[in-house]
Amino acid sequence: HCVSVFVTMAVLPLHSTRHSSHQGNSSFQQSYRKGREKVLLLLVFIAFLLVCFGAFGFVPDMFERSRVKVTTLPSRSGNVREAPGVVDRPHIPKDEVDGGHDAAEDKVDSHKEEEPPVTNAIDVELDTLDKESPQYRRLFIKKMARHAWKGYEEFAWGENELKPVSKRGHSASVFGTTHMGATIVDSLDTLFLMGMHEELHRARQWVTEELNFDQDAFVSTFEMTIRFVGGLLSTYALTHDKAYKDKAVEIASKLMPAYGSVTGIPYSLVHLRRGEGKNWNWSPGRASILAEVGTMQLEMAYLSELTGDKVYHEKAHAARDALFKADRPDGLYYNYISPNNGNWGKKHVSLGALGDSFYEYLLKAWLQTNKADTVAREKYDDAIEAIGKRLVAKAENDPMKLVYVKEMLNGREVAKMDHLACFAGGMFALGSLNAPDEHRKLTYMQLGKDLTETCHESYARSASKLGPETFHFTASVAAKGTAPRQRYYIQRPEVIESYFYLWRLTKDQKYRDWGWEAAQAIEKHCRVEHGYSGIKDVDAVPVVHDDVQQSFLLAETFKYLFLLFSDDDLLPLDKWVFNTEAHPLPVLKGMPA
Repeated sequence: HCVSVFVTMAVLPLHSTRHSSHQGNSSFQQSYRKGREKVLLLLVFIAFLLVCFGAFGFVPDMFERSRVKVTTLPSRSGNVREAPGVVDRPHIPKDEVDGGHDAAEDKVDSHKEEEPPVTNAIDVELDTLDKESPQYRRLFIKKMARHAWKGYEEFAWGENELKPVSKRGHSASVFGTTHMGATIVDSLDTLFLMGMHEELHRARQWVTEELNFDQDAFVSTFEMTIRFVGGLLSTYALTHDKAYKDKAVEIASKLMPAYGSVTGIPYSLVHLRRGEGKNWNWSPGRASILAEVGTMQLEMAYLSELTGDKVYHEKAHAARDALFKADRPDGLYYNYISPNNGNWGKKHVSLGALGDSFYEYLLKAWLQTNKADTVAREKYDDAIEAIGKRLVAKAENDPMKLVYVKEMLNGREVAKMDHLACFAGGMFALGSLNAPDEHRKLTYMQLGKDLTETCHESYARSASKLGPETFHFTASVAAKGTAPRQRYYIQRPEVIESYFYLWRLTKDQKYRDWGWEAAQAIEKHCRVEHGYSGIKDVDAVPVVHDDVQQSFLLAETFKYLFLLFSDDDLLPLDKWVFNTEAHPLPVLKGMPA
């Protein structure tokens, strides 16, 4: 525009083309008038030059305003102690880092105008991939995780969880009355593994500046251990960022009063400010819970190794020893135990709710210590043998003869499984490695395969292709929820967790296919505008949403799906052990049992 104005003014005459109506004016007046017109036109011309060429002085600033500014992510500082036994950071495939960008490209400064959303970049890359390939499916899972995170960040930042339909925060009873960003802490390692570094940067900033454990509330000792301590320690192991370790020490110290019973059996709840412990009101006889008592060892052992403070390891192992001392005439562990005298309470046995992760941690404590904790392995094998004799059954009336694990209540067998018990397929398969003898090696692996198939059928036989919370085995049905109150789906990870382990250990393609089926069902029935919601009945389609996005959707379900479609060198099983919230912790070389 400036050039055209310059050319135009150069060729136009510098006097008015209008003729004066006063023919008798003198030549002096005409000359004066023409001169004045020339001056005015020159002034206009100069003004145009100033505007046009002066604008070029602002061009660099204009470009600067639209340029993406990068800042470095928190790096591993020189004074951070190398995590004992930690291998190098896991290999992150380049196509998984920020929609195909290299991991060295750092986060976008939130104060600058951003480039088009990264989700679009993911969509573009998805269009270039074979939809049957693991690369496509892995990237699609990342897209799902980004959608879940975006909704949480927009509508529930700092709250424990998200209500994606009503677009506000949510907090389950396990978090008391606190607002401690459970989804943020639970998702840290997922964000890292998926290459979502911009989101991780904001999450880290919140953890270091806003996360406050000085809360006037009772919280679940178990949930705080597996989600908060586990999540922070895992992210430290992956990033070597001391800030995460410091926060883990802070919350673990707040949990220590829970171990203050005369037996060393921890209380289910601890008051973060007052340092008081107590058990759930609903627990028979106010007993402690087997799964809670026996699911602290991995986190506390690693924390002691990092800090050199043995108290964490000693407290957790004293609790486990109390369980070993309790009388077990049938070889089974019951789900309720008194913190006052160490005696069993209600005679309920389950690989699902209340019992599940106790068995998991026996096996994984052995793996975490580089197989030095032989007591844990022996107790695991003994427990599994008792379960195999008393509780493993086959649905004889079902055409597939599905294998399942019953529960036992006061000596009576109950032919049902919880979704929570579906982790056992992966556990049995993992336990087949280095089993005491060839017979148990084959038995464990086959049981793992059979249970995983049964849990897959609980999904395949529902209308939504998502599994119910509880499913029964009767003369007329198998692997089906028999009442509406049993058929809800709250984004649990256990079935997909077993697919992950069975894929890693067998390389049978069906486990990846089953995982993709589950991912598609979640996308179809759980996705809402601002995240993912659980559903109230897996057999009622169209579904009714429960309006809760659980923190473990990002911590576990999406992580296991992502790993299912990743190569084995991303968190290899001989170097990492997953806690019961899917937070990977390193195998510790030379750690005493």
